[in-house]
Amino acid sequence: MKPYFKAFTLLSITALVGLLFFASCGGDEELVEGATFKTPGDLQIQYGKVLPLKINVPDGLKKVELYYNDSLVKTFPGKKGEQSFNLIAYYYGVGAWNAILRSYFADGTQQDESLNIRVTSDITPTDYKIAIVNTYPHNKENYTQGLEFSNGQLYEGTGDPGQQGKTLLAKVDLNSGAIGTKIGLDNPNYFGEGITILGDKIYQLTWKNGECFIYDKNTLQLDKKSFRYTGQGWGLCNNGKQLIMSDGTERIYFRDPKTFGIIRTIEVYDNIGPITELNELEYIDGKIWANVYMTNRVVVIDPNTGMVLEEIDCTELEIQGKNGGDVLNGIAHNNGKIYMTGKYWDKLFEVKKVPF
Repeated sequence: MKPYFKAFTLLSITALVGLLFFASCGGDEELVEGATFKTPGDLQIQYGKVLPLKINVPDGLKKVELYYNDSLVKTFPGKKGEQSFNLIAYYYGVGAWNAILRSYFADGTQQDESLNIRVTSDITPTDYKIAIVNTYPHNKENYTQGLEFSNGQLYEGTGDPGQQGKTLLAKVDLNSGAIGTKIGLDNPNYFGEGITILGDKIYQLTWKNGECFIYDKNTLQLDKKSFRYTGQGWGLCNNGKQLIMSDGTERIYFRDPKTFGIIRTIEVYDNIGPITELNELEYIDGKIWANVYMTNRVVVIDPNTGMVLEEIDCTELEIQGKNGGDVLNGIAHNNGKIYMTGKYWDKLFEVKKVPF
């Protein structure tokens, strides 16, 4: 009986393994794939244009749904064949968006396929250059991160590349460049970034600390309250109601000054693509002006759409003001006049934009 039992057991195991292998192979052959986009790779399209999509639907599906930026825009029947759909890709404005095909199977499971879609601006920015109107002294020790006027008083916020606790916020005399009332964060772990003044409060970002400090505008006394945020802090301005913040990407965030919560976000694009490394910001005549970090370029942005309306070449400022300093950074306006400077520059300029 023992040899027979052993033979039977071995035969059973062999048959079972074969059966499992067959079932496994058969399962692979019968596996139904979900719907797919026939358009390969990522897509780029200009604002205002409709994007024709072609979709391949295989057998074995109940239905297929097309989502664009998390919104359901079309449902296709689970009928085998090619389906077409004209997607209004500009519905959410310029920016990088995502289209998702969601396939529903008879067994209740589902499968997604995604497609990245980048919508560029349909506006070719108007080119300007900067002309110098007046020149003022600027403290060459200031690593300028934020520049702001309020009631005729110039305020400046600085960073601290050497991590020596030199981040400060100060009142500055425009005519002499002398620093008046000032306050420092002292902690070398804090790297000060953009500032803005709204009401009687000054808001100051930090680069990588995720903390926005608040000061009394008149006394520069630091408020016990501060705001926390995720990501990096670069530039800051306001439109009289909301704080407007950049983080070094193409995104700009509109935040509640009472909570620092995000109200809405725009992405900044010209007719070529995204404009990244948006640094110091200033809100002038209903538009956002932004330094593009490591360049002599300032872009003027529509705050509603994120489209770049103008590009300003500020090379002349670097020639006249850098004098061994760092990059252009710092935009302020006061009574219709615009002022610019740079990090460690010894000059601050009143400027105007002029056509090339």
